[in-house]
Amino acid sequence: MHDIRLIREEPDAFDAALAKRGAEPAAQQILDLDTRRRAVATRMQELQSRRNEASKAIGQAMGKGDTVRADALKAEVADIKKSLPELEEQDRELGKQVEDALAALPNRPADDVPEGADEADNVELARWGEPRSFDFEPREHADFAPALGMDFETGANISGARFTFLRGDMARLHRALGQFMLDRQTSENGYTECAPPLLVRDEALFGTGQLPKFADDLFATTDDRWLIPTAEVSLTNAVREQILDDAALPLRMTALTQCFRSEAGSAGKDTRGFIRQHQFEKVELVAITRPEDSDAEHERMTEAAEGVLRALGLPYRKMLLCTGDMGFGARKTYDLEVWLPGQGAYREISSVSNTGDFQARRMNARYRPEGAKKTEFVHTLNGSALAVGRTLVAVLENYQNADGSVTVPEALAPYMGGVTRLDPAA
Repeated sequence: MHDIRLIREEPDAFDAALAKRGAEPAAQQILDLDTRRRAVATRMQELQSRRNEASKAIGQAMGKGDTVRADALKAEVADIKKSLPELEEQDRELGKQVEDALAALPNRPADDVPEGADEADNVELARWGEPRSFDFEPREHADFAPALGMDFETGANISGARFTFLRGDMARLHRALGQFMLDRQTSENGYTECAPPLLVRDEALFGTGQLPKFADDLFATTDDRWLIPTAEVSLTNAVREQILDDAALPLRMTALTQCFRSEAGSAGKDTRGFIRQHQFEKVELVAITRPEDSDAEHERMTEAAEGVLRALGLPYRKMLLCTGDMGFGARKTYDLEVWLPGQGAYREISSVSNTGDFQARRMNARYRPEGAKKTEFVHTLNGSALAVGRTLVAVLENYQNADGSVTVPEALAPYMGGVTRLDPAA
């Protein structure tokens, strides 16, 4: 959500920021609605003030025995009372139109975000690790993982396309990855482990920006709840409608949860394999900070995600997303892309975003700076560290062997109960 005061003060600058994201100018439409709403509000205040004056004057006229004036004043008060409900309804309706218009607009990009139309315009900032040199032709996971327990057929038979049934050591490796990631963030990076709800109400998804614009990408229940697409929703909304103490910031939370996405806008993408599923697990990081601290927190959170990839020995690159490829609520985003030798390409495995006060305004999440009387909106950040399924794919492809087996990374040994490799079924 945007601060309408900034639009009033700098409408051209606001439209220029939206233009960087390919959005049409919106300031004039919003200001026209805002002007009408404020005119109605002013008229309401004038009538309420006049009603109070007239009501007081009625008593004075009655005290003087001036019944003619008293009756005229009573008639005026009655007319005002009839007019106010209509004005109040206009005020509510115009206020909703202003809010809806603001809620439909993406966040303004940070000044250092490169302009661009799509992922082709993203900027590579760094690489870590050298892709492994194989003495055989590496395969995509979808071609060899079924023999190791990644059962696409059973998943599809039970639930349809983009569901997978994991068995045996494959399921254990998947679980080990999630536990390893979670333990690393809590023990090394200072995040507090949480177990949040997987079902949320409309206002939670509005707060983090998925509603109303992206309803088609979500799964809804029959009792007006939604399955979370990411734990970002539950964790960030933990501070909804709150005024936080300055001393409590930053708040750093993490959770390993199931996530659910309909993938309505991804027809034809990654239909093979385990990369794009309707149900998947992810370790999410969320931070709530003071405004002046959010840029540094963004770097810190990204490093926390990078540390997982380095610990697993997975080559990756760090990308700064351009304006045309950022998510709706982000003002700046880093993507981490892991090397998949089977595809011979880097693929996204983590996205870490600073949303500024965009989500906080939608949630009304504030803090009171030390020694200040007025409250300010917090800044919120979120990132995956990491998507468990995609990390499993990366481990399978980077640690595959010529005989179809997969070596378990050393970092996962404490979680695998002595299992050091996954072998194909006989």
